[in-house]
Amino acid sequence: MLIKFKQLDVQPGQSILLKDVSWQQFEGILEELGEKRASRIAYDKGVLEIMSPLPEHERNKEVLGDLVKVLLEELDIEFLPLGSTTFKNQLMSQGIEPDNCFYIQNEATIRGKDRLDLTIDPPPDLALEIDVTSRTHPNIYEALGVPELWCFEKGKLKIYILENGKYIDSSSRIFPNLPIQEVIPEYLQKCKIEGRNKTMKAFRNLVRDWNLT
Repeated sequence: MLIKFKQLDVQPGQSILLKDVSWQQFEGILEELGEKRASRIAYDKGVLEIMSPLPEHERNKEVLGDLVKVLLEELDIEFLPLGSTTFKNQLMSQGIEPDNCFYIQNEATIRGKDRLDLTIDPPPDLALEIDVTSRTHPNIYEALGVPELWCFEKGKLKIYILENGKYIDSSSRIFPNLPIQEVIPEYLQKCKIEGRNKTMKAFRNLVRDWNLT
């Protein structure tokens, strides 16, 4: 009897690893799982990982995404957030669903598009990964050409910049001269203690102060 992927019970914090999955099978699995699901996928040259996030992961994902939005809004930088959109490239046999992603420099290029094809469209300018329930896959983001990757793990924010097709540990190019790696973890922790609205208001005021200096 053929097992349907919707029947698989992936508990929060767990993942399933499948090997020798063809591109056609990968596309079929995506279609079967559908868009309205809690699980996340990563596909790397025949290896498919299906993950189910923990509440801690989802909380940090939402707060980190909101902090990035505040930064972009207060700095008056146009952007388009695309959440956990599935990005894939058949020629590279790779696909990924980031925790969150943003088109910033390339926002105008993809503005108004309902479907993206990474063989002709640019990848998101910034991808966010919260490494609580799953492994981050920087090699997939490298292959897809995502210029900047933020990884939040164990209370620390690491920023990777794409240089000659490889990520290097660096500071943000999108927000140069701002202490992102120090401030973001601080406000993620503050949100747990003081609540979301109070934290976002305080962070917005902080960014406004940066603009005045």
